[in-house]
Amino acid sequence: MRQLTNLHHDKLAMVSLIVIFLTLLCGLFAPFIAPHDPVEVDMGLRYAPPSWDYLLGNDHLGRCILSRILFGIRPSVLWVLLALAISVVIGAIVGFLSGYFGGRVDAFLMRVCDIMLSFPGYVMALAIIGVLGVGLENIMIAFIVTKWAWFARVIRTSVRQFAESDYVRYARVIGVGHGRIMLKHILPVTFADITVISSSSISSMILQISGFSFLGLGVQAPTAEWGMMLSEARSVMFTRPELLLAPGFSIIIIVMAFNFLSDSLQVALDPRSRGYKGFQEEHPVTYQRGIKKRGD
Repeated sequence: MRQLTNLHHDKLAMVSLIVIFLTLLCGLFAPFIAPHDPVEVDMGLRYAPPSWDYLLGNDHLGRCILSRILFGIRPSVLWVLLALAISVVIGAIVGFLSGYFGGRVDAFLMRVCDIMLSFPGYVMALAIIGVLGVGLENIMIAFIVTKWAWFARVIRTSVRQFAESDYVRYARVIGVGHGRIMLKHILPVTFADITVISSSSISSMILQISGFSFLGLGVQAPTAEWGMMLSEARSVMFTRPELLLAPGFSIIIIVMAFNFLSDSLQVALDPRSRGYKGFQEEHPVTYQRGIKKRGD
């Protein structure tokens, strides 16, 4: 989209995008980048300080902290992105059907969403994990079940704004199919809203999976995960506080990057949030005419 070119002028957004890209790249190629096996135990290196072989030192089992940080990107970020994508797709399908057709379809689907949203997200996630058991796969299922209804309701509101517009009515009159109308005429104009709400949700999901793993409900040993690494370092937080720094800063940096990028996307894709300056950039001719008129 043309509005995305505005991100090139936002230094904070570009830095955040670079941080996110490098993080995802490190997660994808962790087996080739990590200097050691993240689950290899060597009690002779227990709580060893940083060295050239182990740049971030070793944990209570002598495992390489740097390698565990790199492999921890996968459950902490990559799998969360996958769960977010599935939630958005389900929410978009429900939201488009509800917002486009309206009537009984809208009433039925929104009542289902109301039922799902009537339960607090954390409570429902804990209930699902309690029923299915702990583990990364069950947390992903809990995320999808608890998130899709919220995405559906937000996307439905966006679709309703355009479902009865003139060009959509004209497309119906000339016999264009409903699926083609939604894909060709409504999806492009609602893409901005979908992008913004998706980017704004990833940070909370990263914090949630780290929190569940910290409590022992998420990723299980010996798999590396940032929240679990914080939990393992909790017992020596006063004698070995450096063990908390690597996973803690990793969570903080990636969450801040996604938050800053989300804010920049909202400004770039929604000219209304850009205020007077945004109007000047999007409509320079109208802006100049307004200046001349006020001068008269």
